[in-house]
Amino acid sequence: MTARIYRPAPNAMQSGRGKSKQWVLVHELAAQRSIDPLMGYTTSTDTKQQVRLTFETQEDAEAYAQKNGIAYSVQPAHDSTPKRSSYPDNFRADRKTPWTH
Repeated sequence: MTARIYRPAPNAMQSGRGKSKQWVLVHELAAQRSIDPLMGYTTSTDTKQQVRLTFETQEDAEAYAQKNGIAYSVQPAHDSTPKRSSYPDNFRADRKTPWTH
């Protein structure tokens, strides 16, 4: 079973960068999911897919995987795009070009 180590991208619906600074180790799906015939729920016998470990650095996540003998792959970190200026900046007095209608 392999694991995936990555740093999640910031939420596109919010301006904050919460939950995007830590590295995450998740296990890949080892067994196929099946549909429960009675209720129609999707089930799996693989319980490791429920585990989601967070680490401060990529090196900590890799050290954990190596220590426990987990095969892993590392995905590059998502770089956020630079933030645009805010709306009130359009009306600042020290703008290079004056804002007019």
